[in-house]
Amino acid sequence: MTEPSPVPVRRALLSVSDKTGLVDLARTLAARRVELISTGGTAKALRDAGLSVRDVSDVTGFPEIMDGRVKTLHPKIHGALLGRAGTDDAVMTQHGIEAIDLVVLNLYPFEQVTAGGHTLADAIENIDIGGPAMLRAAAKNHARVAVLTDPAQYASFRAEFDAHNGATSAAARFALAVAAFNRVAQYDARISDYLSAITSDGARAQFPAQQNSNFVKVMDLRYGENPHQQGAFYRDLYPVPGTLATFTQLQGKELSYNNLADADAAWECVRQFHAPACVIVKHANPCGVAVAADVGAAYELAYATDATSAFGGIIAFNRRVDAATAKSILDRQFVEVLIAPEYDEAALAVCAKKANVRVLRIPHGDGRNNVDVKRVGSGLLMQTADTREVTQAELKTVSRRAPAPHELDDLLFAWRVAKFVKSNAIVS
Repeated sequence: MTEPSPVPVRRALLSVSDKTGLVDLARTLAARRVELISTGGTAKALRDAGLSVRDVSDVTGFPEIMDGRVKTLHPKIHGALLGRAGTDDAVMTQHGIEAIDLVVLNLYPFEQVTAGGHTLADAIENIDIGGPAMLRAAAKNHARVAVLTDPAQYASFRAEFDAHNGATSAAARFALAVAAFNRVAQYDARISDYLSAITSDGARAQFPAQQNSNFVKVMDLRYGENPHQQGAFYRDLYPVPGTLATFTQLQGKELSYNNLADADAAWECVRQFHAPACVIVKHANPCGVAVAADVGAAYELAYATDATSAFGGIIAFNRRVDAATAKSILDRQFVEVLIAPEYDEAALAVCAKKANVRVLRIPHGDGRNNVDVKRVGSGLLMQTADTREVTQAELKTVSRRAPAPHELDDLLFAWRVAKFVKSNAIVS
């Protein structure tokens, strides 16, 4: 099957709230004699950079009105985006509509505004209307139109644009269209979540009336929990710093479904401790947990708790791992995954001798998931995350003998670990 010929870019519409990389991209387009059409602050930024820009109001013959709320919702814009080559040419000529071949657009910053201190009026004002409409129009007509929604796409687009002498390939346009539809879906979901959580008295409910989750696929897995199941790993669109989804795999075989489930249990458990700690998890349960003066000593104590179950386990640390600790682990036992916030270069050299061992680095972060979710048949169970940390001041002594300070420390240690033990928790 013959690959369709690349489509030349003759006119581009640029309208962005995030102006990162905008001028460099526009210069690349202008160098190929692409006509630049723009609005408001974007047009000003381009003119300030010495580029020639045509205002949208000149294209539509209608001024921007209502403080810019209405500017691109016009047939000469949407017809220019939706017009099909070879099908709508006569209609476009009849109505004086010139095709737009590229849209560069990112939406009003609703997510950023609603992440911090704001009013409902601020949130409503930052709901983009024309932007999503243009993204959908351009993406729907990807047979002819390319659409960019993120400055992170600019470098690869420029390479594509130059490689095809000022044109875009069908494969690139399709990929960009998918990204545009995804972006609109993510944006609308955030608006729905935000507004659905506002109660009749104007307060914010803990759980919105509608839950719209957005996840991005990180990787396909070899299989799911069992070999006959398929699996994949997704992360939140905006992952909480310090959680499992922010990992970097430094070496080792590809991760499995069970590896990731156990890794999350190990990492969340080890993050409970302020002192240097080691957690060993097997089949989703901690089988060895210890704190000590350093990670090496913590590992020795955790391993001694249940040396048999430690075989083939997941081992997590809350401090940098040194070469001596890495050697002690790998000389002694088979381990599926090592997790730590940092590793000495010498420790990574030790790990490299066991090439199949998966080594994950997860940067420190104080964040925790605010909500825990469990999928049940055609539904979700949601609850606030168990992030409470019990202190000695909260404990009440009801026994005849008051516990010694070291016994209280042991009780608090057990309390932290029991949170991660399944079924009836016994921590000894």
